[in-house]
Amino acid sequence: MKTVSRLIQQFVPGHYQLSLTLDREGRVFKGTITMNGDSTGDTGKIIVHAKDLIVESATVDGKQAEFSAGENDELSMTHPDIKTGNHIVVIAFNGKITDAMHGVYPCYYEHDGVKKELIATQFESHHAREVFPCIDEPEAKATFDVTLTTEKNVTVLGNMPISAQNVQDNMLVTTFDTTPRMSTYLLAWVTGELHKKTATTKSGVEVNIWATPAQPASSLDFALDIGTRTIDFFDEYFDTKYPLPKSDHVALPDFSSGAMENWGLITYRETTLLADPATTSIGSKHYIATVIAHELSHQWFGNLVTMEWWNNLWLNESFATLMEYVAIDALEPDWNVWLDFSTSESIMALRRDAIDGVQSVQVDVHHPDEISTLFDGAIVYAKGARLLRMLQQYIGHEAFQTGLKDYFAEHAYKNTTGNDLWRALSKASGKDITEFMDTWITQSGYPVVSVTHDGTNVHLTQQQFFVGPHQPSEKLWPIPLNSACSQMPEIFTEREATIERTHTTTLRLNVGDTAHFITHYDVNLLRQIIDDIQAGNLSPLDRLQLLNEHTLLARGGVITSAELIPLLDAYRSEQTEYVWDIIAMTIGELKKFVDNDDESEKNLRTLSANLAREQYTRLGWKTVDGEPESDTKMRPTIIGMMLYGEDPDVIKTAIDRYHELPVEQLDPELRSLIISATVRHSGDDSIIDKLITIHKATSSAELQQDIASGVTSTKNPDRIAMLLDLIKDESVIRPQDAARWFVWIIRGREGRPFAWQWLQNNWAWIEKTFSGDKSYDDFPRYAANSLVTRQHLDEYRAFFTPMQEVAALSRVITMGISEIEGRVELIEHDKDAVRQALAKL
Repeated sequence: MKTVSRLIQQFVPGHYQLSLTLDREGRVFKGTITMNGDSTGDTGKIIVHAKDLIVESATVDGKQAEFSAGENDELSMTHPDIKTGNHIVVIAFNGKITDAMHGVYPCYYEHDGVKKELIATQFESHHAREVFPCIDEPEAKATFDVTLTTEKNVTVLGNMPISAQNVQDNMLVTTFDTTPRMSTYLLAWVTGELHKKTATTKSGVEVNIWATPAQPASSLDFALDIGTRTIDFFDEYFDTKYPLPKSDHVALPDFSSGAMENWGLITYRETTLLADPATTSIGSKHYIATVIAHELSHQWFGNLVTMEWWNNLWLNESFATLMEYVAIDALEPDWNVWLDFSTSESIMALRRDAIDGVQSVQVDVHHPDEISTLFDGAIVYAKGARLLRMLQQYIGHEAFQTGLKDYFAEHAYKNTTGNDLWRALSKASGKDITEFMDTWITQSGYPVVSVTHDGTNVHLTQQQFFVGPHQPSEKLWPIPLNSACSQMPEIFTEREATIERTHTTTLRLNVGDTAHFITHYDVNLLRQIIDDIQAGNLSPLDRLQLLNEHTLLARGGVITSAELIPLLDAYRSEQTEYVWDIIAMTIGELKKFVDNDDESEKNLRTLSANLAREQYTRLGWKTVDGEPESDTKMRPTIIGMMLYGEDPDVIKTAIDRYHELPVEQLDPELRSLIISATVRHSGDDSIIDKLITIHKATSSAELQQDIASGVTSTKNPDRIAMLLDLIKDESVIRPQDAARWFVWIIRGREGRPFAWQWLQNNWAWIEKTFSGDKSYDDFPRYAANSLVTRQHLDEYRAFFTPMQEVAALSRVITMGISEIEGRVELIEHDKDAVRQALAKL
């Protein structure tokens, strides 16, 4: 296993003075960094990080130092006078501006027919070293003075407000106020032609939403409102004021991640910040709101208080994921965001965490190449948030909030580990949080609790739940049962237990879906719960939770997949949007069993349409004035199920609607469905060419996304091949969107073999384009999500096994093999029963 030295152990920076000149057209930069810090030994050497930089000179305390590059991005400076104590290191250097979407890079866009560019940065996790020499570790907090020299007539943004700006030698020189103590990965700047809208929080913080001139001013309003109110909320909730004088939010045309929490200068994909009233759906607005809240919570969790090392990344991301829902629930209670949490974060976490070999929330990191593997949205984000919500319920909301207030007060501008947080929450709650949470944070996987009731006693057992092949597990968890029955224990820690129960109410566990486990009820208990569903006695959250957990039990072979079909019948009269999302997902779970069996597929399509027909009749295609947002959001799910059901009238209506209006004017809630139905069923393949032309011309990232989702639905092999070729054509598909196009194609039955072959044929391009990026492992991950045959399994194993020595890919490949193997075995085991159950409908 490769390991690296922690450079902060030999040199502790206190302050950086960075002067950088950006030559956008020449794609180069040059600069000088002055580091004031303390050496910890009489070694005659100071080592800092520098990657892909040309070092021109180095001095220590004004004396020329010898310098040399070593392994692991290390730059060593030697001089006999380097001893324990304070030193001033000055390094002159230069480097290149590349398209890699990390370090410093260009963003491309077109406005009024003119091609233009921004220059932006992305330093998380360890890319600051690509732009200036530094101690590029989160523990190495320091203050920064930054001066940027750029072309004239551009906007220049940094972490702090501008302290001075003037023109020298026909160049714009911009100096920013000194930053607070912060980690290198949070430093950022953006330069170029931008416009903004501004508001002020109650505490006087200036909030700015920025975009290129290609984006309409109206698209900034929604983010401005959410951003301003979210800061106000966190100011009060954390009892610690937002620590900077301004909060800039910038929509970048090219951006690899969803967003990045640079302190005071948050950067986003355009789809995660901008909400054009003419083209943005309600669901997209809700998503944008949670992304903004997530990034703003980082201004406290991650920026003000920062993890000591990357093994505690969850201190940043798990909390930010939880707090985005806490904030938006407070700001927009009618949105029911905790139902969103259960249909997105919970499902993502439970599916990924059931595969043997998955990482734990907290995992050791020995080398920077391993850091990108930590950013698993299903684990460090979703599972971590689910565990913290479990903890919030366990100790109570008031104690949870009090503990966070104390945590920020004690550790502001410092670094922490998980134990620092547990101590604050233990003090606030009076409970031993370390003992309770360490198992959940450091142990991968989760339990299934099996429940049987013989009329007098309830018998409980817990064991690790797996989907796919796995090694035997003896793991145990302290499980908060969260039962409505007071005779059940609060925490279940044993392998098994028998509890006398005299209550006659329906027995359910994990009420509220806040704990990280699933439940397998015996037949009689399940029948009682289904009766409660049909009688209208269970909440929407309870209803969706039961169905989702049964899809997992089927995936894990605890029940047969055929048992999902009669369970779906209990939901025939469902009227809640989020529950319908799970119903549609369950239909999706059954699709793999009917591949290559036309009669069974027809039966499944009929089931889909029959389930949705009542709500389709109620909702129709048109938004009704005054209808609840939940109906507006549910309509595409219902129509999608009808389209999968291949109802001829619904297909005809979709095609008619496509031809009635320009694509840009189609209902944004239904646009991708309308495009998809037209592409699949109209028989006119020239439509794809017209849509690709619109995709290239529009500045709306959401419209581009809907077009991509629609055209990748084609059944035509020649068109599929053409779309796959376009993935490498940056004039059509930005590299940031390549994985999305790939996954849309490989998830479709018709596109799957072509996309899988394309990945193998084009791996050299994928490696060259994405190997330094957090998205590198998306391709083997998404392929594993979609492959369904033994031949696929053999091909996946043969292709990727030689790459398992690559640190950024090792875990995702191992899990991918297990995931495909489990899916293939499940299909072979359950397909006959599923097909027979469908034939009886």
